[in-house]
Amino acid sequence: MSAVKNWQTTRPTISERAKFLLNNNHLSDAKFVALQRGGENESKKAIPAHKFILAISSPVFEAMFFGELAETKETIELPDCEYGSLLELFRYMYSDEVNLSGRNVMGVLYLAKKYQVSSLFDKCTEYLQLNLDPSNVLSILLTAQRYEEKDLIDRCWEVIDSGAEFAVKSDGFETIERSLLESVVARARNTLAIEEVELFKAIDTWAAKQCQKQGFGVSGKMKRKVLGEQIVTAIRFPLMKHNEFATVVLDTNILTCDEIVTFFKFYSSTLTSPLGFPETPRIKQAAFPRCGRFQSVSEEFFTYRGDKHYLCFKVDKDVMLHGLRLLGSENNKYTVNLEVRDCSTYHWTVMVSKSGIFTAKVFQYTIFPIHGFDVLFDPPAQLKKGTRYRLSAKISGPPSLEGTGGLDTVRSSGVTFKFSSVNFKDNGTDISTGQFLEFIFCEVRY
Repeated sequence: MSAVKNWQTTRPTISERAKFLLNNNHLSDAKFVALQRGGENESKKAIPAHKFILAISSPVFEAMFFGELAETKETIELPDCEYGSLLELFRYMYSDEVNLSGRNVMGVLYLAKKYQVSSLFDKCTEYLQLNLDPSNVLSILLTAQRYEEKDLIDRCWEVIDSGAEFAVKSDGFETIERSLLESVVARARNTLAIEEVELFKAIDTWAAKQCQKQGFGVSGKMKRKVLGEQIVTAIRFPLMKHNEFATVVLDTNILTCDEIVTFFKFYSSTLTSPLGFPETPRIKQAAFPRCGRFQSVSEEFFTYRGDKHYLCFKVDKDVMLHGLRLLGSENNKYTVNLEVRDCSTYHWTVMVSKSGIFTAKVFQYTIFPIHGFDVLFDPPAQLKKGTRYRLSAKISGPPSLEGTGGLDTVRSSGVTFKFSSVNFKDNGTDISTGQFLEFIFCEVRY
């Protein structure tokens, strides 16, 4: 940018005058050269700068230009940063403004830390917290751990816990550091929302990629070597179904012959020695919020006649729907076919479904005990805010308790559920009465 005559007179404030000098050769007394990447091409590009403005914004630049060992060269090369990120650092120093994006935020964060611009560092971590999702959370967690940003680390783990299956299937999972993989597998809190077989598949893929990267042949023995015993022994193989273990785990050849024999004894209920692998479920459903829509439960029993129960609903925030609690009667079994459909699509796409036989147990609901059972989705369904969904369930079994005093709007853990009835003949559920006692969910925060 060339100098403009009498430029000061048209910019009445110092902030406007400083902003004018950004990336401007006028009065410049330093140049910074950084790499600019465009596709597969790479080139160097210079940014003119003003030592005084940089020095009053950063103690590092003050020492660089005005300290005892002041830099005397006019052109300073910075091989550790990218041109766009450096320009945003300077933009903030000249104007208190910054244009953050998914492409540049990590680079700006690094520079803000390096040059001790703490207010910009805070803006970067705030941006990352607001834009976390399962596809980028692992790379952001590594950065948060490197800079010991506890709040950001905690938010990353919340996203990983609720969106684990999406996180391990993201493009970046195959390249994460081994230490982070170990942290995920050995997650101390049992709130990782993923089935063990899906987590194992991701671990096996990671190990195979590491073998290729390190020039090893991809074999079960080498995959186990790159994983290490701490990761392998933290995998909760006992949580897998017999057919999952047989069709997925055995083909990877990661387990030893002795371990395989032990597992066959485990599945045949003939094992008498310790298994050697954790058996605690990863998902404690009590850890997830529940949205209860009834104010009371009727003392009279509802008789199932093989008809379906329908209910429509919306949420005001993106959520992961982990399942539902239905009503029943003490120790009785119920056959359920449950599904959730997206009403905004032409074919009313099925988001998730679950079938099975469930036994009613006693639970505490508000201030009184009830009998019911949880139907949990595998994996959970990701629901979008403002989208209308239809819940349906075909239930058969003994007479059941029935919810009463239903509400059309319920707010739970910061998420608002809006319910509406479906006017189908013989529908045993509507807003005010019926089934679908509680929605088990967690908010997805991006």
